[in-house]
Amino acid sequence: MTTRPAAGDPVRVLLRSHRALCERAVDPLEIAAGLEASGVTDRTAARCRHRDVFSLAEEMYARAPHPEAHAGPFTETYAGPVPHAPAGPPAGPPAGSPAGPRAPGDTRRSTGAMGAEWSSYRGAPLVLPLLPALLCAGTLAWLVLFGGSHAAVWATLCAVGAAVVLGSVIVAVRLVPRVPPAVGTAGFPTGLFLCACWLTGYALYGDRLLEGQLGGGPESLGGPGFPSPGIPSPGVAFGLSLAVAPAVWCARGFALAARRRLAGSRSLEEFASGVRPLLALAVCAVAVSLPALQWAAHALVGGPLGLFGADGAPAGGADPLAGWQSAAAGAAACGMLLFAALLLTAHGFRHAAFAGLASACALEALALLSVPAARLPGLAVLGRPVELLVAHHSATALPVAACGCAALVLLAYAATVLAGASAHHREAVPA
Repeated sequence: MTTRPAAGDPVRVLLRSHRALCERAVDPLEIAAGLEASGVTDRTAARCRHRDVFSLAEEMYARAPHPEAHAGPFTETYAGPVPHAPAGPPAGPPAGSPAGPRAPGDTRRSTGAMGAEWSSYRGAPLVLPLLPALLCAGTLAWLVLFGGSHAAVWATLCAVGAAVVLGSVIVAVRLVPRVPPAVGTAGFPTGLFLCACWLTGYALYGDRLLEGQLGGGPESLGGPGFPSPGIPSPGVAFGLSLAVAPAVWCARGFALAARRRLAGSRSLEEFASGVRPLLALAVCAVAVSLPALQWAAHALVGGPLGLFGADGAPAGGADPLAGWQSAAAGAAACGMLLFAALLLTAHGFRHAAFAGLASACALEALALLSVPAARLPGLAVLGRPVELLVAHHSATALPVAACGCAALVLLAYAATVLAGASAHHREAVPA
């Protein structure tokens, strides 16, 4: 027989207003994160005679029906507060109980099935992030083999290599556990993808394009050793492909560690104080690895491997590390911005990530367009900021400023939103 809660029960009001959340929740942690996302705080929980939101979520989970136990409409079968159990997910129903067998519509996987699935892919998170670097190295090797060929051959090799490397990057970033996108959001983030392609393309070509425009126009882009207006900087391209691995490893490690921290936390404040150092560690690891990998890429491309010279031509004899610092600075800023966008996108904050990437793209595009626009009568003032920036520093200062500022804003925003439980609750912690 169903027991009706007493009149004025505040928990009943929350149950009715969060009916869908309580019905589909796998454990109280999902309800706690959903309550937090909707603005419920520990002060609200105190009015419901609970010490925090986590304790309130335990009672709501106990009072709400679940698909495997109830086939009827929404009913409340428990009127009073539940005893406070130890931290962790609730235990399953005992053997032979009515709630033991799964309902036909219950599609949730058991812990054993999830463990078996993850064990079969155990090596993928370590191997797949290295695939872009291996494919990029293979593309550079083919460019060396066909160094004396026609420009069309080089362009074809560059296009095919870029497509293959880009596909491997998409596969690698999907290893980061993701929060499902909101209802009505497109499955594939086309805007983010296009912005990331622009930023990567600028890191490869943008500095030389800007210097060529300031030096007299597109005809100045050609140079000795280049069968076309210029192949991508080999050291920068190889360094960015190498940076995919630490970015994916750090983003994945942070996501899994944060969800395990959520499972062991007893309050939202405890979870936030525990997850912020994890985020700082992931960001610092990527920030340190980016310049180191750029140096290693320039050293390997022009040094022991002898693939390219300092000017980008095959088998050059100049210092392979000449000018790598300026190129690495722009690539590192671009890498940090893309890593911040990956963190936010994986945890459901796709619009914020797109805003950060789009702002950096807009600044770079406006800078490129301001130079030819300044040659029009009466518009010379438009090109002065870019000319002064390049004259006092270098062309690399533009992507460093655009990507660096956007990355700092996104990381500051990530430090706020990723400390909330609602950014991590919609997927179970792997076994």
